[in-house]
Amino acid sequence: MERSRIAVAGASGLIGGALVRSLTADGHEVRRLVRGAPRAADEVRWDPERGSVDAAGIAGCDAVVNLAGAGVGDRRWTPEYKARIRVSRVRGTAALAEAVAGLDEDVRPRVFVNGSAIGYYGETGDRAVDEGAPAGEGFLPSLCVAWEAAAAPARESGVRTVFARTGLVVARGGGAWGRLFPLFRAGLGGRLGDGRQYWSFIALHDEVAALRHLLDTDGLSGPFNLTSPHPLTNREITEAMARVLRRPAVFAVPAPVLRTVLGEMAGDVLGSARVLPTRLLESGFRFAFPEIEEAVRAVL
Repeated sequence: MERSRIAVAGASGLIGGALVRSLTADGHEVRRLVRGAPRAADEVRWDPERGSVDAAGIAGCDAVVNLAGAGVGDRRWTPEYKARIRVSRVRGTAALAEAVAGLDEDVRPRVFVNGSAIGYYGETGDRAVDEGAPAGEGFLPSLCVAWEAAAAPARESGVRTVFARTGLVVARGGGAWGRLFPLFRAGLGGRLGDGRQYWSFIALHDEVAALRHLLDTDGLSGPFNLTSPHPLTNREITEAMARVLRRPAVFAVPAPVLRTVLGEMAGDVLGSARVLPTRLLESGFRFAFPEIEEAVRAVL
């Protein structure tokens, strides 16, 4: 991509922050959407819960990337927090999509990349799925369906619209792996439940590279799975973590304990999602760290 102006929602998050650093390092101009009053020239005000966006702030941008939303794994899924997760994603996406669609054509972004998740597919067991699979059942699949549907105004206005269905990101600074690394370093790592559930992961480096690939490549639209082509079981990932960190992995957390501690969210940890990035590979993207040991070493 030539030097571009890109608006990013969720720029303070794990993925958004890494994307912004990558873009600015290559000379692109980034406008960050913020909830409070803008304090810098590169900030644009928005309120995802209320569904408002300062549309003038994204006018003239070449692209809009939406990675904002309340953390799925940040706390127990009470009814109140589930509502917050849904509103932050669905209403925020709708607000951005409507703002994009409402701009005059000569200042309208060319592409809208909207975050989504492999939670779209729900429980897949040992069955491998790709972008052609239907949505699953439960809270996360229904959330992802509504989340993606909220981007309809941008797509219907003629803006190339992409859904980045991200898996578990291997990184030290946040997400599931941000919690795993300290445990394994302390020698307290181990499988979760029986360890047979598939975890579809992606190195943070590859996540950012894939987002930029989706931004840069004309003609790409619709859903793309941002996951390694080699998903593994929780047991296999546990063993790989132990090898790389040279720590024992003898502890295991029984499924009933996880359900007691995490409540409904335990289903996401114990559930199996064997997801493949078929469309991403077909589009010409190549992973730098496709194997789990490479991905773990990359963030160390």
